[in-house]
Amino acid sequence: MKSLKPWLLDAVAVLFFVVLAFAYFYPADFEGRVLNQGDISAGVGAGQEQADYMERTGDRTRWTNALFSGMPTYQLSPSYNSDKVISKVADAYHLWLPLNVWYLFAYLLGFYILLRAFDFRQQLAALGSILWAFSTYFLIIIAAGHIWKVMALAYLPPMIGGIVLAYRGKYLLGAVVTGIFAALEVQANHVQMTYYYLFVILFMLIAYLVDAVRKKQMAHFCKATAMVAVGGLLGILANISNLYHTWQYSQETMRGGSELVKSDAGNQTAGGLERSYITDYSYGIGETWSLLVPNVKGGTSTHVIWEDEGAKTILENEQVELGGGQKAPALAVVGELANPNGYFKDATGGQPIYFTQYWEENLEPGAHGTMGPVYVGAFVLMLFVLGLFIVKGPMKWALLAATILSIMLAWGKNFMGLTDLFIDYVPMYAKFRAVESILVIAEFTIPLLAMLALKEVIEKPEVLAGKKIYYLYGAFAATGGMSLLFALMPTLFFDFYSNAEVTVASRILPAPADAQSLLTALSHARQSIFTADCWRSFFIIVVGTLMLLLYRAKKLKALPVVAVLLVLCLVDLWQVNRRYLNPNDEHQFIKKVEQRYVRPMTDADRQILSDPSLDYRVLNLAGNLFNENETSYYHKSIGGYHAAKLRRYQDLIDYYISREHNQVFAALQQYNGELQEAPGDSLWPVLNMLNTKYFLLAQQNFYRPNPYAQGNAWFVDKLSYVDNATAEINALRTINLRHEAVADKQFADVLGQASALDTAAVVKMTSYEPNQLKYQVKSSKGGVLVFSEIYYPGWEATVDGQPVELGRVNYVLRALRIEGGEHEVVLSFFPQSITTTEVIAYTSLVILVLLVLVLLFFTYRKKQK
Repeated sequence: MKSLKPWLLDAVAVLFFVVLAFAYFYPADFEGRVLNQGDISAGVGAGQEQADYMERTGDRTRWTNALFSGMPTYQLSPSYNSDKVISKVADAYHLWLPLNVWYLFAYLLGFYILLRAFDFRQQLAALGSILWAFSTYFLIIIAAGHIWKVMALAYLPPMIGGIVLAYRGKYLLGAVVTGIFAALEVQANHVQMTYYYLFVILFMLIAYLVDAVRKKQMAHFCKATAMVAVGGLLGILANISNLYHTWQYSQETMRGGSELVKSDAGNQTAGGLERSYITDYSYGIGETWSLLVPNVKGGTSTHVIWEDEGAKTILENEQVELGGGQKAPALAVVGELANPNGYFKDATGGQPIYFTQYWEENLEPGAHGTMGPVYVGAFVLMLFVLGLFIVKGPMKWALLAATILSIMLAWGKNFMGLTDLFIDYVPMYAKFRAVESILVIAEFTIPLLAMLALKEVIEKPEVLAGKKIYYLYGAFAATGGMSLLFALMPTLFFDFYSNAEVTVASRILPAPADAQSLLTALSHARQSIFTADCWRSFFIIVVGTLMLLLYRAKKLKALPVVAVLLVLCLVDLWQVNRRYLNPNDEHQFIKKVEQRYVRPMTDADRQILSDPSLDYRVLNLAGNLFNENETSYYHKSIGGYHAAKLRRYQDLIDYYISREHNQVFAALQQYNGELQEAPGDSLWPVLNMLNTKYFLLAQQNFYRPNPYAQGNAWFVDKLSYVDNATAEINALRTINLRHEAVADKQFADVLGQASALDTAAVVKMTSYEPNQLKYQVKSSKGGVLVFSEIYYPGWEATVDGQPVELGRVNYVLRALRIEGGEHEVVLSFFPQSITTTEVIAYTSLVILVLLVLVLLFFTYRKKQK
């Protein structure tokens, strides 16, 4: 029993985290309700073809034709046999807890492991875990369904904990912990979050290096670094199948940059996303105060219903002059609560205009789709500032530097000097969008330094003795004082409406007699939301500071102080998170059977599916073509939703598909839905080239066949070669895609020249699987055969069992040269690289297991001695 004592408090802490996680998701977790997560629902449609293939064959397909006319499944559902071992470790680490509950539990346990690695007592480590885990962003992404991101963030603190252990002299333990959580981290498959935390690790390693130089302990530093490197490398290699194929795929996606020469050259990056796309989600400079005051900018813009009761009362009481002597309550014209169709229309586009609780400088109403603020906790931020005074050593400066860098990079387009510097010169930075998410660094460094400060206060009360008490007063003034100033003089700092909203107010129909009356009502309502949270932050900081003063005065012992601070911070963060992730909301938390909801099959779907053709595509005109995957559940879709589309397909969307989509709409109206009368070959030739056989419309209840779809494959009688991608994509405007093709000159040796037209040629698809297509081809002359399938390196072709090389034509399609006669053509996608990477992954896992056994052996021997 004596040997178990050091672990008892840790076990109690783990049990506390389990109870806390269940409590947060009560009553939904006890009622069998789960989150209605948009990203998960979307993933159901995107992955349905894969799931059907797995059920039918017992194997995985690495390609799907269900969305974007075809793409690899590497980032739709990356799954390899070696993953199963890591997944079982992950399940055990989560204690096999139910969904939602284990997400929060993993957050709590991960940061607890980190703080224990820093040699925190169990009580303080438990408090610190709450400070980090309940930071609003982490629960908001659970609500959004960004589960890969959730897992990646949950495993990063314990992985860093392994690094800390190594530099504290526990080399083997540090290597093992680093290796295990590096394996879990990489398997989580959110490269962006892992990449961001590499900045944290880099700053921490610099801090350890500086400390080693000062103490003349370079041998220790090198040994620790080597052990961390070994552990990290094993964790990485255990996931090499996923990493290699993700890297390979990224070269062909939007993340790999475009080959096109565009007029907006300044917006392009070298081998990455466009600058405007990278910075589309940028945090406002003034919005950064949300770290201290959660609703500094109103909260959320994901819906237009005003939920704050104080703001609603103001909007109900304030009148807006509408002209002609008419007036209306401001609430009736700023949101959908009273008028779901929108009171105002945009004079330039006729769309309804809403004004949300959320506002930010230079943003159109509702343009910035944020679910909620990045709030770390008012008292947590106060402790962070206190830590800048009382925590000593290089680690403090490392955490401060990482915090500042994270905040400034999160500003994105609002601070383009630094953003451009990183885009142009920091490897891989241009691969990721939504730069505001780099605030995850600040959400790690702020609670960590805050806890290092509290550890100093609790274990060394003398750090606030005598005149050092002014450190505490200074931290209080910087945070509590700022909250008080905001609450007392809000208009000194903000106007509470953006410049864009001023512009919008001038172009709305019907035009109010006094647009300023609308803006004034908005300002008053938002001030109410803002000041309420300012007072809230102020009193939280007052209570927390008072507890530290009582401890300094020896009126309270450490344990009650820690307990009160735990309750204070938990209540603070809990309440703010419930604004965005609330298990009492039956719309947000639904029955399990509804989580995988995909729109019901309509009569139109049934009629389309009755088509005996093996392979064709559907264009959904009834919704946002490139922001939904429901169509993919039933059909092979031209559109879809995924953050990493194939680059060339995105170019095709930008140059042709979006425009042709609109032309189909126009033709349906002009020809009363009878498309055979419309000149489809001239109006939507690219859609025809992609074998778009059906158009869904009107809430998917109706459809129209496309009589111009070109089929699965066809011979062309003319093939032109061009010098670059720009010439190739532009040529699609000028050639007859039914009889001609264009290719990059790099494929000249593969495809050769087209043959004269053979009107008797027949190409018939005889077998369809997402990763293997078979055709029967009959032609007297042969020539260049074009397939309505997306070209991607790794697809292989055989003609009568003999391998032949595939080429690319028409910017995105596969093609091959074939001789005259009757032939069987087979196109297959079975990447051989998976076998090689799986051997490496299993070898790494075996080594990692051996290290664990060695660690257990030495631990046992140590206890025996």
